[in-house]
Amino acid sequence: MTCTTAHLPRRAWLATLLLAPLLLAAPFAHADALDNIAKAGVLKVAVPEDYPPFGSVGPDLKPQGYDIDTAALLAKSMNVKLELVPVNSANRIPYLQTNKVDLVISSLGKTAEREKVIDFSSAYAPYYQGVFGPADVKVSSPADLTGKTVGATRGALEEIALTQMAPNATIKRFEDNNATIAAFLSGQVQLIAAGNIVAAAILAKNPPRRPEPKFVIKNSPCFVGLNKNEPRLQQKVDAAIAQAKHDGTLNAMSKKWFGTGLPADL
Repeated sequence: MTCTTAHLPRRAWLATLLLAPLLLAAPFAHADALDNIAKAGVLKVAVPEDYPPFGSVGPDLKPQGYDIDTAALLAKSMNVKLELVPVNSANRIPYLQTNKVDLVISSLGKTAEREKVIDFSSAYAPYYQGVFGPADVKVSSPADLTGKTVGATRGALEEIALTQMAPNATIKRFEDNNATIAAFLSGQVQLIAAGNIVAAAILAKNPPRRPEPKFVIKNSPCFVGLNKNEPRLQQKVDAAIAQAKHDGTLNAMSKKWFGTGLPADL
């Protein structure tokens, strides 16, 4: 005997009616970030535009750098177009959390605080933060920063860590890396807290004030940032990074942008 709604008690019939929209919607409830990227045919990536050699604007006014090439590599692995979204240290994670971008590839270090709000891929680039300054400024530890002025970019990992490590230092915070570098080169600050890559880029210009390394704040490789609970997208990103390490693509990119190959322990 076939059962129809005509033979159901009124209460059961109402329950079936109320459940129907939920049952119809169920197949669509499992769509995730990777599905959305594939459907849109576009991977939106937050990248730096003021942090060479990770990301900057080239002579042709187009973005260039290690992070830009990494973003292109991931878009190719997903067989989608790439949309680059310029960000700075302060807004890159909010852009991810508000879905303005699908990934953050912006010299992003992993911290316990950041891990509470986003997930991370495997490491894709070597990086460490330190304090740098001219040879005549004698500093070898955080304790030596008492009475010294240090320039740092607001929201960057080195600025956050140095604030905790050197409470007696005078830290002047700037809104982007170009402003921080300019403050060091012009003598507004005695020292600069930055990544080793930034210091190398400054040295390459052979300026009067040369940023020599004083001490390491933190060894912090770079990771791709993802929204929480996106395991399929994370697996896709990790697989692409692993393949690029295996076939030498990342090593070639490192030589191109950093002047040296990837370290063996990355």
